[in-house]
Amino acid sequence: MALQWLTLVGAIWLQSINGTNSNFPAYSSQLKRLLSISQVQLNNLTFASDAGKLLGWFAGFASLHLPLWLLLLIGSLLGFIGYGLQFLFLTNQITSLSYTHVFFLSILAGNSICWINTVCYSVTIHNFPFDRQVAVGLSTSYLGLSAKIYTDIVDALFPSSPIERAKAYLLLNSILPLMVCVVALPVVRYVNSRKSRRTEGGFVVMFSITIATGTFAVISSFFSLMLASWIIVTAMGVLLLAPIVVPVAERVMERLEKKCWRRRVCDGNVEEVVGGGGKGLEEGVKGEQGVVGTGDEVVVRVKEEIGVKVMVMRMDFWLYFCVYLCGATLGLVYLNNLGQIAESRGYPRASSLLSLSSSFGFFGRLVPSLLDNFFSRSKCMPSRPASIAALMAPMSASFFLLLNRTTISLYISTATIGVCTGAITSIAVSTTTDLFGMKNFSVNHNIVVANIPIGSFLFGGLAALVYRKQSSGRDGRCIGMECYQTTFIFWGCLCFIGTFLALILHARTKKFYSQRI
Repeated sequence: MALQWLTLVGAIWLQSINGTNSNFPAYSSQLKRLLSISQVQLNNLTFASDAGKLLGWFAGFASLHLPLWLLLLIGSLLGFIGYGLQFLFLTNQITSLSYTHVFFLSILAGNSICWINTVCYSVTIHNFPFDRQVAVGLSTSYLGLSAKIYTDIVDALFPSSPIERAKAYLLLNSILPLMVCVVALPVVRYVNSRKSRRTEGGFVVMFSITIATGTFAVISSFFSLMLASWIIVTAMGVLLLAPIVVPVAERVMERLEKKCWRRRVCDGNVEEVVGGGGKGLEEGVKGEQGVVGTGDEVVVRVKEEIGVKVMVMRMDFWLYFCVYLCGATLGLVYLNNLGQIAESRGYPRASSLLSLSSSFGFFGRLVPSLLDNFFSRSKCMPSRPASIAALMAPMSASFFLLLNRTTISLYISTATIGVCTGAITSIAVSTTTDLFGMKNFSVNHNIVVANIPIGSFLFGGLAALVYRKQSSGRDGRCIGMECYQTTFIFWGCLCFIGTFLALILHARTKKFYSQRI
């Protein structure tokens, strides 16, 4: 049991440093100047980072044949090479890199994220089969905190040098995932997991630590100018290490139980207790879908187990694909352009906006797990497609709110889009297993998230073209509300269409989810 929790802690640490592409907006403006490229070329680099996910299915297939430790090493080394060579180029250690080289290095670095994500998803789903939404949501919530973590470290190292900050981000993106992967190698593994009476207690402690971490992230984002950078970094480091108390406590409890058992054996007071656990559970597992289990154990069966070839022939897949494209992917495109959006509106600190979106994205990823943990058996719990639709509605409104030129509207919209994007991303993991099964999850979900580079190219490309049109005659820079006004209207309408598609998916899967509860 202690090892089961230790694998979750390892996944949390890995996810907390795995969002290397999420901190791109913090240094994108500086990178644009260092490379002397246009807004369209900069957007192409953003697309390249996301395009690495088009090759994410390699990680999915590899996970079926390679050990987890090798997957982690491959992922971390890809990022080490992709970001490391860019860092050496910007520091003049390498002088022969062209824009095309940087483009392909960005693809390589973006693909590294898929390998580490695949390991984390696979481990948490396998090791917590009865609480997979809760475990996955907990670990992926820390992925939403990555940008905040990297920004805090850079703020502490280079508080007032924009050019040096850009180089620092690339250096950290290169070495930090490799270091954490090496540390996590011994603990991230598959374990023989069975639901225990202490599982809920462990999750309560994990949730408490996670909520404290998120609360601190939000507070420090708002008051970053009032708190010393080293205090923020130290406190965040302590909070990231805090989840280790759960497996340690479990190990202590296991040892106490063994001592108690041996004492009872010596005293001759041991009675054989025969519950209905094994037989009851065996009898409870019947039917193709719905609730399966007995007593306090509830196992939610998936709709069906299907592979990629069958999945892409289903209408539900394409509805789900388009919903994700117009929801979470659109939110990610907005966050990728946050640096230029802030600059065009005359807001000088894009990094503080990035920390804000990262902190709220953290809570967005966490909330579905909280709800699933405490209300999963309630009939009032909406289906996952309905939850996605409910999240996309305020997200659509936020894009229209951005048409207001006030700073508070920028803050509110960024926080809302961060929360909704994070929540949809978290819910999507369980939606994939619900609709298409757990057996081929690692491949299926990497196919689903392939819509991210598609959206990055289409939606981000449109934003770049509008930006360039409005910036003619001003050295490629666009200042003013008109830079993104048309883009925000288009994005808001697109998100509204996605909300409608999510409701259609909800109607098509309503019967399955009603039987599942």
